[in-house]
Amino acid sequence: MTSIDLNADLGEGFGRWRLTDDEQLLTVVTSANVACGFHAGDAATMRRVCELAAARGVRIGAQVSYRDLAGFGRRAMDVPPAELAAEVAYQIGALEVFARAAGSRVSYVKPHGALYNRVVHDEEQAGAVVEGVLLADAALPVLGLPGSRLLELAAKAGLPAVTEAFADRAYTEEGTLVPRGRDGALLSDPEAVVERSVDLARLGTVTSHSGALIEVRARSLCLHGDTPGAVDLARRVRERLETSGVRVEAFA
Repeated sequence: MTSIDLNADLGEGFGRWRLTDDEQLLTVVTSANVACGFHAGDAATMRRVCELAAARGVRIGAQVSYRDLAGFGRRAMDVPPAELAAEVAYQIGALEVFARAAGSRVSYVKPHGALYNRVVHDEEQAGAVVEGVLLADAALPVLGLPGSRLLELAAKAGLPAVTEAFADRAYTEEGTLVPRGRDGALLSDPEAVVERSVDLARLGTVTSHSGALIEVRARSLCLHGDTPGAVDLARRVRERLETSGVRVEAFA
């Protein structure tokens, strides 16, 4: 039977502000990408999400990013490699404290936003992320875009490289994500997102923004938690996957 992991970005709030419905999404997903305080999240939020995830058997992942609270980690930044490596390790370590306190552990690492897109092609920044992961835990899987420099360097360093696809993002013909600022970068039709999820899981294909059918082989499927109706959409995706013969399970 075909299987796939469902992940979502969680803990994306700060102080009194909450962007994601963590409690409800954790009843659907199998892996939680927890914001580690650099693009969103704070100590109390990280602790709460780790406790909820551990109680539900959901894997905890460190969603590391550039230090950019004001821009939600989506602004391009130039960070020296040594500094970026240290900051990646710092974020993982902070989340690990709360994960272990909840009776779990950090099971994988995923970059966020501008950093995620940067390490698709930028070898220097990708290498810095890998170095940061190695500093924190030399056995942690790294989640990223198929064909990215990040996953290539992670595999060379002996880290498990896990491919990821996006159900609600438009793709270029090269298999990269269409930038958020462009029209059609985000899929707004729930049924289209559900159908794409099944195609990605069962066929490993997706129709690009230009209409071309491209191959996207992924072990994990990302559902964004900050979009309107995210919880209902996540439930629909999981239900359709399971009724289509796809087993939903964590990769880590």
